[in-house]
Amino acid sequence: MPDDHAPPADILTLLGIMARLRDPTAGCPWDVAQTFATIAPYTIEEAYEVADVISRNDIDGLRDELGDLLFQVVFHAHMAEEAGHFAFHDVVAAICDKMIRRHPHVFGEVKIANAAAQTTAWEATKAAERAAKAAAEGKAPSVFDNLPAGLPALKQAEKFQKRAARVGFDWTEAKDVVGKIREEVEEVAAEFESGGSKDRLTDEIGDVLFACVNLARKAEIDPGTALRGTNLKFERRFRRIEEMLAAQGRTPDQATLDEMEALWVAAKHEERT
Repeated sequence: MPDDHAPPADILTLLGIMARLRDPTAGCPWDVAQTFATIAPYTIEEAYEVADVISRNDIDGLRDELGDLLFQVVFHAHMAEEAGHFAFHDVVAAICDKMIRRHPHVFGEVKIANAAAQTTAWEATKAAERAAKAAAEGKAPSVFDNLPAGLPALKQAEKFQKRAARVGFDWTEAKDVVGKIREEVEEVAAEFESGGSKDRLTDEIGDVLFACVNLARKAEIDPGTALRGTNLKFERRFRRIEEMLAAQGRTPDQATLDEMEALWVAAKHEERT
């Protein structure tokens, strides 16, 4: 819990800490040496750590990880200010302007019936912004404009699919996607049977994963969240296998696959009961 005797902290305090860390003479050598490029991986890592504590319902951890993520924003903004580009207050002003612009039903006179209608309006506003940007740059607009190339592959696939769906290129029902997944899995099996090359297998397995993301999207499930949950489940059950083997004085590498499979089934049964 926070220290009741500590002085109150606010964003100005954090900005001051950042300025001190980046001071060329009295600051931290590591912080002074950083650039946008070197800090970017940490920014991504902190965002993933936020998602991790949320998946584990760790509220205290969420407070700490949100602080770490906020520090990343402050770090980037301070480096931009040093270079004469913009400052932290410009970042705040830009997001405030964007949120007000994209919520005319809250900050204006527009009426929105429900959340679904708001999503439609939000996407229409974003599409108009992308079209205006493309026109200003003298480019033909695309539904895929402004999609970050560095997104994780699952999220990138979902974004591509959602953008295509907005212009009508989409499956009608989720069950149709299930059929597509079966079809893609059969193509993978055919490549294995025919001794397909690594490139062919990579392509076909990619198609399976892309179709699975499509299924999650049609079911209104975030594919990354679903996979993260399965990862945690796998880790939990395998740790239970390790515990049960340890009770026998053994480790996984001393057990057969059949033995570990039996313990896996036992771990699943324990969870269900």
